[in-house]
Amino acid sequence: MAKSDQHMQKIRKKLISKQMILEKSEKAKKLREQRKFGKKVQIEVIQKRQKDKKAMMNAVKKYQKGMTDKLDFLEGDQKMGKDSTQGSKKAMNKKGPNAKRKYKDQKFGFGGKKSGKKWNTKESHNDVSSFRAKVAHAKGVKGGKKGKGGKNKRPGKSVRRKMKARS
Repeated sequence: MAKSDQHMQKIRKKLISKQMILEKSEKAKKLREQRKFGKKVQIEVIQKRQKDKKAMMNAVKKYQKGMTDKLDFLEGDQKMGKDSTQGSKKAMNKKGPNAKRKYKDQKFGFGGKKSGKKWNTKESHNDVSSFRAKVAHAKGVKGGKKGKGGKNKRPGKSVRRKMKARS
């Protein structure tokens, strides 16, 4: 069967175009699968980072509170082993203030009881040695209505009217 060159070229073009279409569809399928897989991997990576960050923050809080003296969590990828969990349990069982409280007491001194220091006690209620009646009842206080002599130097309104009428 002899076919013309023109006819053979048409067939060749059709075959090449079919092959190209198949290749494109295969590439598209692969890309879709890679995207799905990539999203899964990305989600896993993000979850792992969040988990690691949470573990790091918990370890930092424990260190700040004085529950552990080890700085293993700063080394990064190494997971905390049994030693660090046992150490934190021992630290939680001990009594007394944590490291932050100790440091502040050392720096500023122990403040003692703050609230209720101005409350009346039985002794302070019965102690009247510091009581001064003049101050308590505003008698003889400078800057008030009355002057130094204790009497009003300026007469009242009605008295002033009478004096004016006399003259």
